[in-house]
Amino acid sequence: MLDEIQETGAEKLRKPFYLLILVFFALACSVAIAKQGFAIGLVLIILPFLLYSVVRIFLDPRFGLFLVFGFSFFAIGISRYVTANIPFGLAVDAILVLLLIALILGRGRHLQWKMASNDFTVISILWLGYTFLEIANPEAVSFAAWFYAMRGVALYQILMVVGGFLILKDKKDLKLFLMIWFALSLFAALKGFQQIQIGPDKWENAWLDAGGAITHRIQGKLRAFSIYSDAGQFGAAMGHVALVAAIIGIGPGPKRRKWILFSIAAFTTMGMLLSGTRGAFFVPVAGAMLYLFLSRNFKVFIVGMIFAVGVYGFLKYTTVGNTNYQIFRLRTAVNPSGDRSFQVRLENQQKLKVYLSNKPLGGGIGSSGNWGMRFSPNTFLAQTPTDSWYVKIWAEMGIIGLILHLLILFYLLFRCCNIVWKLKDPELRQIMLGLTAGIFGIMAASYGNGVYGQMPTGMVIYLSYVFIFISPSIEKSLPLRPSLSK
Repeated sequence: MLDEIQETGAEKLRKPFYLLILVFFALACSVAIAKQGFAIGLVLIILPFLLYSVVRIFLDPRFGLFLVFGFSFFAIGISRYVTANIPFGLAVDAILVLLLIALILGRGRHLQWKMASNDFTVISILWLGYTFLEIANPEAVSFAAWFYAMRGVALYQILMVVGGFLILKDKKDLKLFLMIWFALSLFAALKGFQQIQIGPDKWENAWLDAGGAITHRIQGKLRAFSIYSDAGQFGAAMGHVALVAAIIGIGPGPKRRKWILFSIAAFTTMGMLLSGTRGAFFVPVAGAMLYLFLSRNFKVFIVGMIFAVGVYGFLKYTTVGNTNYQIFRLRTAVNPSGDRSFQVRLENQQKLKVYLSNKPLGGGIGSSGNWGMRFSPNTFLAQTPTDSWYVKIWAEMGIIGLILHLLILFYLLFRCCNIVWKLKDPELRQIMLGLTAGIFGIMAASYGNGVYGQMPTGMVIYLSYVFIFISPSIEKSLPLRPSLSK
């Protein structure tokens, strides 16, 4: 009884103490913002969360993996709201490195390292090794450009893959992954609706005025870009979610969950259309074709093919809906010959073909695109848009790098298809079908836009691979249920 009274008294003393700390901290932040500006105040506000996150990562590395996954959705878009030159993208690196240290030091002796000992890890190491060889590329002009660009090309992949294999184990992890991905994607879709229906906020307008309008205001029409780097990334990401949610939704499961998934698919499809990104159209199309093949249902495959041909014919041979800007932009995806921007892309690829004819290793990682404009703005590659992810790999890493990259991608796709084909649990197999189809859809869309290695799509893809690879072990832990083939 006395112990309970003492504990209650101690708790009463703690509450005012905690409140006093919060008041003091709020005052400190207010003074800092008033005297030093918003940037320092933001640092002070974030600092307690950073300290908490560091401690939590060491106690629970799973928290760190999902933290970096969630943060990747905001790492680029948040820079529009902070005038200070804070490299938020490097925060992803910091969390991943911290996660790796926590795994080695905190739980190293208890981890099943054999889970990461597979062909996917070997391939990721091989690809990372090639990017390091690119440091010696005689055409490369900037080591800083290589450092910043190689992260999205190879570093994030190896860190997410190894971390994923060591941490992710069961269906609870899979459900959490899908929940975070779908929830943040819905938020991104809402942000896209706001930009089109209400208009961009003042920070987004400032970004547009600083140069973003060149590619995001076409003939007076705004292309939604949401919280992503650009409209191309936003559109592909929305198409990716719509495809996976729809595939999972048509599989086995309670009706309530099906309606939620179909609603997510419908909402994100609208987001894809608002982006005005023609390349995003190929995410659900290519992904759906692979799904129909892997579904092992001949009737569904035939119906799906007829529907796909019907959609293609509608866009290719009719003008119905052209008064709607989003439908008009989507229609140009199947009528590229009359589209000037497509012709410019072909012209740029011809220029690159001549330039790279005697450069089998390319012009160096980070020599094109934004990194090229930042670190070597007066070079040919920096001033020649690559647009496509594969053209970017070709331009920076040469024909050798492009062939190696494509071999890796198609090998991984084949492995995923082989794994999914053998799964027996209906619900798990349907989810893996969705993830595999999503990967192929992004691969297809990456010909038109550089979406594959961009955040957050790259992070989604890497974890999708991991879950597909570990799905046989997840299936073994599930209760036996009839397979889809019966």
